[in-house]
Amino acid sequence: MRAYTRQEAMLRMRDGVRLHAVILRPVDASDAPPSGLPFLLARTPYGVNEYDTESVNRDKPELAASGYIFVYEDIRGRYQSEGKFVMNRPIVAHNNKHDVDETTDTHDTIDWLLKNVAGNDGRVGVIGLSYDGFLAMMAGIDAHPAVKAISPQAPMTDVWMGDDFFHNGAFRQSYSFDYMQQMESQKTDLVVDSKLDAYDFFLQCGNFESAVDSVSKMSDLPTVKAILTQPAYTSFWQAMAVQEHLNKVEVPTLEVGGYWDQEDMWGTQAEYAALKKHDDQHEVFLVLGPWNHGGWQGAGRRLGSDFGSIEFGEPTGTEFQQRFEAPFFEKYLKDRQGFDLIDTASFRTGVNQWERYPTWPTVSGYEPVKLYLESDKKLSFTAPVATEDAVAASYVSDPADPVPYRHQPMQSTYAKGSKWYTWLAEDQRFVTGRKDLANLTLPVLDHDVTITGDVTADLFAATTGSDADWIVKLIDVYPGDAAINPGYQLMVAEEIFRGRYLKSFVEPAPLTPGAVNEFRWSLHGVDHTFLKGHTILVEVQSSWFPLYDRNPQTFVPNIMTAPKKAYQPETMTIYGSANWPSHLEFRVEQ
Repeated sequence: MRAYTRQEAMLRMRDGVRLHAVILRPVDASDAPPSGLPFLLARTPYGVNEYDTESVNRDKPELAASGYIFVYEDIRGRYQSEGKFVMNRPIVAHNNKHDVDETTDTHDTIDWLLKNVAGNDGRVGVIGLSYDGFLAMMAGIDAHPAVKAISPQAPMTDVWMGDDFFHNGAFRQSYSFDYMQQMESQKTDLVVDSKLDAYDFFLQCGNFESAVDSVSKMSDLPTVKAILTQPAYTSFWQAMAVQEHLNKVEVPTLEVGGYWDQEDMWGTQAEYAALKKHDDQHEVFLVLGPWNHGGWQGAGRRLGSDFGSIEFGEPTGTEFQQRFEAPFFEKYLKDRQGFDLIDTASFRTGVNQWERYPTWPTVSGYEPVKLYLESDKKLSFTAPVATEDAVAASYVSDPADPVPYRHQPMQSTYAKGSKWYTWLAEDQRFVTGRKDLANLTLPVLDHDVTITGDVTADLFAATTGSDADWIVKLIDVYPGDAAINPGYQLMVAEEIFRGRYLKSFVEPAPLTPGAVNEFRWSLHGVDHTFLKGHTILVEVQSSWFPLYDRNPQTFVPNIMTAPKKAYQPETMTIYGSANWPSHLEFRVEQ
């Protein structure tokens, strides 16, 4: 373990607000070049008091052993920093010293460090996970000249379109309820633990407004106000989004994400895709692994060797740190050899092996296919030929009995013993037998089928109501006689779409009862082999509660305040004919 000295400081920003930072420097810097050591900066809303020799060696063992000046900073308005906290503070025009955002605070922080911390070589790397990943990306926008490398990991990128608070217009109710209190009702982030079963609590509340009203002063929290009054993709949410600012590559960037990330799986690939369009110097990289939110960080010989009930056979998290993360910063901050990633590294589950790709989503060597939903609960790679209105599946969705997203009891998101962290790998047999969803399967596979790249759902569907949610899950079904996890149903890709946003995310509109509409949305990236003897299952449902709030299924202007009478059972019909060929699109290895 390499020893570090610890210093605390208050760093003055351009508008006079001071931010609190912890600075760690190697006790023995005899191996440092005469020019000094580079900085590794992490900015966070979650508090920095815990950082010391032990934590830096535990969290970043390779980087700690190499020797950097580590800086951890409380962002504006959090913990010991002054000023006002603003959730995912939007970037603003910088016309005077009072026009501040996270790009300016990063810039001013680096100015202070370069001038006041002895023994630095003038180079800075910035790293962060989740909210900290959002902050790391801010360091790459209007970047300080000293910033030479950034690694946004599972970054909050667009919290309405696909990250924390909404997915394709569907509101992530239980998570937002807990997180808003944790972040906006206090300067620290004390965990919310209601001790109630979240499923029962939100069902009894009815709508989100009633849930908010059950907590004193929660309706006064800024982001809660926005959720209650602006559930569509208004300018408020658009201003918070990062991807529209990524119109050039200013510094080498290593994006990192997990396939079973329960919080910010969307942001990693969205930022990579936005930056890659401008990557003329080949300085944008992507690593995707078999992890939940942040499952690749920390220490331990077997870090990332398993997740939920799945075994990967090797320590994928440790391998990420050793093969990709540490060499990336060593290359761009210390001019050392060892980082040989051309573009993308992905850990392919099923066969459990690292793959490298020259582009992502990968194209070369993979054939685009469509997996069609057919009648009699079947799937087929052959397009339907019948032109009549063939029905692939139909079910009644009842808001009074919504499909749970994980087993009950459901603890508060971050409460002790919460199963939130691994729910995306939960065995789906706990809901498969329900009558209010559709299950369609392929015959047992007689050969391995590898899917790599984006998966897209394309449903031709109708509802007897005037609004509907559609959830599509791509599932790997293990054989009943498998030696490990017999019969296990593992979600490989999954996502929701709220029907009112069929034509516009900005201006929701009712669906016409009985009319067939085409709903098309991404289930995100996959790199998975369905092994011979396994089965591919596609599951479609219309509720995923209480992570997502209940769709009343009759159109109301604002679901957050929907009256009880609006919640009505409706029949959902999915078609599978030549005219209306519901299917999934993806690429398979040739």
